[in-house]
This record gives sequence, C-alpha cells and structure tokens, in this order.
Amino acid sequence: RSNPYQASLLRDSVRRYLQLPADQTVLILHAKVAQKSYGNEKRFFCPPPCVYLSGPGWKLKQEQIKARDLGEAGFRVCGYMGLDSMGSSLMETQKLSFEEQPDAKGFSCAKALYISDTDKRKHFRLVLKLFFSNGQEIGTFHSKLIKVISKPSQKKQSLKNTDLCISSGSKVSLFNRLRSQTVSTRYLSVEGGAFIASARQWAAFTLHLADERCSRSEFPLREGYIRYGSVVQLVCTATGITLPPLIIRKVMKQYAMLDVDEPISQLHKCAFQLQGSDRMYLCLSTEKVIQFQASPCPKEANRELLNDGSCWTIISTETVEYTFSESLACVREPVSPVPLIAALQLTGGGDVAMLEVQGEYFHAHLKVWFGDVEAETMYRSPKSLVCVVPDVSAFGSDWRWLRYPITVPLLLIRDDGLIYSSSFTFTYTPEQSCIPGQQVLSDVPQDSDKLLDSIHQEFTRTNFHLFMQT
Repeated sequence: RSNPYQASLLRDSVRRYLQLPADQTVLILHAKVAQKSYGNEKRFFCPPPCVYLSGPGWKLKQEQIKARDLGEAGFRVCGYMGLDSMGSSLMETQKLSFEEQPDAKGFSCAKALYISDTDKRKHFRLVLKLFFSNGQEIGTFHSKLIKVISKPSQKKQSLKNTDLCISSGSKVSLFNRLRSQTVSTRYLSVEGGAFIASARQWAAFTLHLADERCSRSEFPLREGYIRYGSVVQLVCTATGITLPPLIIRKVMKQYAMLDVDEPISQLHKCAFQLQGSDRMYLCLSTEKVIQFQASPCPKEANRELLNDGSCWTIISTETVEYTFSESLACVREPVSPVPLIAALQLTGGGDVAMLEVQGEYFHAHLKVWFGDVEAETMYRSPKSLVCVVPDVSAFGSDWRWLRYPITVPLLLIRDDGLIYSSSFTFTYTPEQSCIPGQQVLSDVPQDSDKLLDSIHQEFTRTNFHLFMQT
C-alpha cells in the first residue's frame, strides 16, 4: 500500500478525476483475417487498419504542453504501425499522420501494410507506437490476433472450420472493388446519419441473424452462424444506425445465387437483397448507397444478374480500445502496457471478500481502486490481479443504515498516478430480503445490537454484486 501522505494526495486526485474524467482513448480497428502476399505482389490489408484518438484528455495534454512553452507543434500526435515480428527499424513500419475530424477525434489509417509469403506464421498482431511530435513517447498498443489466410476459400464451407465462418452478433466490414482494382475500393460507412460508400474510412457493422417469420417491427435476433439466404440486419457499431432487414445472397460471376444456403466465409463475395422487395439490392453509386434492381436470369430461375456496385466483399473485424488518463499525474514513462479488464470473479464473503480481476497486460505496479478507495492488491500474473474488497464504510456509508445500492467505478492506477478507467463497476446493495417499499431499519432502536448484528451477517454474505455497464 502507499504511505498515508501519498495515499491522501492520490485519493484527492482520484476524486477530482471522477468528478471530471479527462480520459485519452486509443481505438484500433482491423480485419480479423489477412490475405498473404506472394512474391512481389503486395496484398495490402483490406480494410486498412485504422486508429482513432478520442477523449478530452488529449486536449488537456495539449494545454499542458503549451504551458511549458513547447508550442502547438509539441502536442501533435504521430505514430508508426507494423507487424509484431518486425524489428525496431521504422523503415519496416508505416508512418501514421493524424487528422482531426468534425467530431474532434483524431484519425489515421495504415493503407500499405501487408504480410509476405516469407512470414510463415498463422497468426500475428499489429503494433502501434504513438509519440508526441516533440519526441516524447506515448506508448505501444497491440491489436487483437489476426489470422493469416492464403486466399478466400472457394469450397463449400463447413461449420467444422469455425475460424472462417461468421457468427450472428459479430462485427464485419463490407467493401466493393470495381474490376478488382485496388484504387477503386470503397467501404460501406456512415456519415451525417446516412449510409455512404467511402474511399477513405470504413465502419464496423454488427451482423445480426433475424427470425424471418416475424415482422420488421419485431425483428427478434437469433444466435448461430450466418448462412446464405438468411435474413440479417446490419447495425453500425459507432452510430447505431441500422439498415432495413436484408437477405444475404452468395455472388458468383456477378450472379446472386438464390438457392445457396451454405455458411458465409471470410472475403466471400455477397449481395444484400431488401427483404420483401422485387429483386432490389444494396448498391453503391460513386459515394452514394442506393438500391439496384437485379435482372432475372431467363435460363436459370435460381439466379439474378447484378451490377458491379451490388457485389460486396465481407470480412470480420475486431476492435480494441485502450483508455488512460495522464491529467493528474506527472507521467514521464510511456503509458503502456495499458491493462484491459475482461472479467471479474468474486470469492469469499463475510468480512473478507476477494475480487479477482481478469484481463491482459497487468503488472506489479497496478492497484485496484473502488471509486476513490484503494484496495489491497496482489499481482498474480499478466492476466490476473486479486484484491480485497473494501468495506462499504470506506465510502462514508454505515452498513447499518444502507438503504440504497452504492455503485462505484473500478479503476486501475499505476504507482505514478496514471489512471486506467474501465467499463466495470462494483455495487454494494442492502440486504436482499428487503422488499421494495418496505422500511429498512427505520423503526429499529439504536440499542438493538443483536438484531443489527444478525442483519449485518446476512448483509455481508449477500451484499456484493458485479455489474458491467453496457
């Protein structure tokens, strides 16, 4: 634990942070699979890996650098992205230049990354290194695992090979490439509340499998792997904007195949027919997304002829988000490794409850905080921290008079004061046996120690509940 003086200073800082969080977030978007290059042919990753910088902490950092007379140029963020097996030479990586978007987020993408046939790995990660333009290192950030494939599978997919299948609820990207020309690639995206075909940015969409027997207004979602012929819904992960129910069709030589029901595979060509329409398909026209009416095939009733703009390539995507706050600390070391919390596991009860924090990139210089209360923390491994759950009295609440749940955010704080926020909270609740509307302890005299002790025993057994914020 920290010494009392340091702990008091840090607790005051954490309280200020909780009142006005100044987070800095690094978001990496990338495809789940990458096609290997052969010989001199470079198959650039498609869609290209993207990086977004968001949060008020970046602006605050800019003001701090200005105050040190380093000027605006000292704040500019730059970076390099490459594959995790590459050496430290910047020649092997791609330089990233960030531009500010209308929503104040910084954006950049690595358009020229590829994996050569000399690299024999089946999986790899992307590595992002960020710096301020004055040379100060921000940190190193990793993508999720990317699977290497030689080319899109032409065989009928089997659910035994689930690595390449696409499941309901997963995230995908859709792109269109006219006449197989890389320069003509456009990505389905959302801008200004409308669907567009962008040559610069791509959006991740959650692909839901729907119950086709229900009306559009009901649209209940189902689990399972997506097959051709299924009714699906595409929801933009960033904006929540949704396309109407669509029937996903396999595309072969510019024909939509109406009788194919095999599972969808990575980098397959597909088309999206509007459910209930007369052969109307989702189509791009330059930067606009329109509807196109397919032509029936007179010789084969199970086929419909499409145009180039109606043929999309589908690929699964991943996102990883790193959030930290330097606002209250004089941080001279890189912020990485930035810990990621994946799950919480509560054990024990009574006067000593233990919480295991599970995730990635943990180290021995981290402490778990429940709101502004530091917990006694033990480092177990890069994937596990264990801490003692603080008593509710640490928040100024006496268990004897606790009537309403108390929810506090879970933070990880480095020993130099760097704060890593999370989407997890911890909730202390009153005795569960109390029914809504019932008076809680209001009529109990203060000298009724026996009754209070029995309530305390029951309360401490059941008062710990974990919630993840949606």
